[in-house]
Amino acid sequence: MRKEVDFLVVGSGIAGLSFALKVADKGTVCVVTKDTADETATKYAQGGIAAVMYSPDTYEKHIADTLRAGDDLCNPDIVRITITESTERIKELIEWGTNFDKTEGGKYELGREGGHSEHRVLHHKDATGAEIIRALLKEAKEHPNIEILENHFAIDLLTQHHLGIGVSRGMPGIKCYGAYVLNPKTDEVATILARKTMLATGGACNVYETTTNPPVATGDGIAMAYRAKAIIENMEFIQFHPTSLYNPQERPSFLITEALRGFGAVLKTREGREFMEKYDERGSLASRDIVARAIDTEMKQSGDKHVYLDACHLNRNSLIEKFPTIYAKCLSIGIDITKEMIPVVPAAHYLTGGVKVNDMGKTSIENLYASGETASTGLHGANRLASNSLLESAVFSHRAALDALQTFENETFCKEIPDWDDEGMQLNEEMVLITQTIRELQSIMTNYVGIVRSDLRLKRALDRLVIIYRETESLYNKSIISVPICELRNLINVAYLIIKMALQRKESRGLHYSIDYPDKASVKVNTRR
Repeated sequence: MRKEVDFLVVGSGIAGLSFALKVADKGTVCVVTKDTADETATKYAQGGIAAVMYSPDTYEKHIADTLRAGDDLCNPDIVRITITESTERIKELIEWGTNFDKTEGGKYELGREGGHSEHRVLHHKDATGAEIIRALLKEAKEHPNIEILENHFAIDLLTQHHLGIGVSRGMPGIKCYGAYVLNPKTDEVATILARKTMLATGGACNVYETTTNPPVATGDGIAMAYRAKAIIENMEFIQFHPTSLYNPQERPSFLITEALRGFGAVLKTREGREFMEKYDERGSLASRDIVARAIDTEMKQSGDKHVYLDACHLNRNSLIEKFPTIYAKCLSIGIDITKEMIPVVPAAHYLTGGVKVNDMGKTSIENLYASGETASTGLHGANRLASNSLLESAVFSHRAALDALQTFENETFCKEIPDWDDEGMQLNEEMVLITQTIRELQSIMTNYVGIVRSDLRLKRALDRLVIIYRETESLYNKSIISVPICELRNLINVAYLIIKMALQRKESRGLHYSIDYPDKASVKVNTRR
């Protein structure tokens, strides 16, 4: 099947859908999503979206908090753009039907999370992302120019490479013409040609054993862009959320939102001792990199498999009202959070780096944009400030749409792109090779490329990864295409980028902590115990 659309959007979270809604009045839009349209990382965002709404908060305060969290690696111009445009993007989400919680007086109820100096997080109880997706999907499904292909998988971006023309990373003039897209139900690979393409596939934290990410977060957009020779940056900065529910039988890990600490919950040891003040004057409301490393330190020192988050002292009715999802989830495994401490452990949560884009969401490849967790905009630097991610998606999808609409009519469809050819390929009957390799990859990344790193660990991970890469490419090159082998291939690409960039950064900064270069780290960790 061949298809031509003005705008191809890969991903159906806030980044993809907000872009689609903004361009749909001017052209045809095809949204490709690998699962159901609502199964995205956005759906699982509990805490909320940060924006300046009322005094005493100001843009300057939000900018300062973001720069501080980013450990001097943020692009100050990008931070200013994002924060000063935050209020308008929130108003737009509200116009699209998003219901944020309000006070009895009618104002929006604002939460506070780690690293924020003011209450500025809009939320819908503890299911903010799900509410945003509900509203955006309703709008998208009702728009006559938007087609949503659910349960379809984007395999690779189309460039001059598919015309037999060599391309290399960083060279000018590489163009994106669309993507090959697999329908797993029919095994048919469609050639979707597009004037403009938006990558909004979310993150990649399923490269680790323990993650809060849904299973769909396998780094597909970043891997596709990397293979197409786009510039990728800052992949070493993996944010481990400090507080996922310790429940080893469950994957993905259930997130205990940072908003609960903002509401007054406190991190404690098994003995009930508060410990965060040893590491940061902000205590349990320190930024996530500091809290995650502090918990890692406490666990190493005690030998415990987790620490605790104590909310027992908080008002019972208010706690249940504001965090009903967390209350119900914990109760389902026998924990009453109004009476018992919650066992928590850090889990891979957010990829701060990604496909490098400019201030309009444009990648180094012409006609290709990226937004959300797939992109590296310069906002987060070395560490993402809590609840800035949904805001970043809204801001940069808006800016990308503005840019795309100016020039899309000047682009022609590259009809010379050949259709997918699987002649001579064989059905892979050795699924165990894929599933076991994924487990091996996740083990390597967890043990050698986790919260605390060293050059020795990273080099060992890279050596192991080279073997896995060669085995997988050999299998891929002779197999009929399938989602599992594509996801494995993408995870390997992402793992390579994380390790490579971690080895290149000869310092500890933000989310990347190395025992070989400890001087710049916020928390001194004894990892040789």
